[in-house]
Amino acid sequence: MKLDAIDKKILALLTENGRLSYVEIGKELQLSRVAIRERVSQLIENGVIEKFSAVINSEKVGKTVSAFFEVDCEPASLIQVAQTLAENPVVASCYQMTGPSTLHMHVLVEDFEALESFTNNELYSLEGITRVESHILLRRFKSRNGLKI
Repeated sequence: MKLDAIDKKILALLTENGRLSYVEIGKELQLSRVAIRERVSQLIENGVIEKFSAVINSEKVGKTVSAFFEVDCEPASLIQVAQTLAENPVVASCYQMTGPSTLHMHVLVEDFEALESFTNNELYSLEGITRVESHILLRRFKSRNGLKI
């Protein structure tokens, strides 16, 4: 799907506030509610918009420790390790990467005891992992909420 300027403006507005109504978007772009609804439906159908969701402040819901892991795996174990980690509820994101680390993972937990438990009982126990490096988040300066077009 080729995006035109109006599609890009709709995406920018929805990225900023996913709860905007079609009427509000239409007023901003000087288009009808129906025109906006049709464009948003097309963006959804074509997979440009994957889903709508709320961005939750992890600290406000008790997840005060944010850690990033670099995990190296044996090639034959990579998919199984990645799938197992992705299913774990404390894993916020898990990506296969190029470079020195095979998997890059973001974990959100309540406290350091929970982080230690995850690391020792759920991460180190997986077969096929050859190296784990962790980094604890001290302060967030920017966090991406959707893709800026």
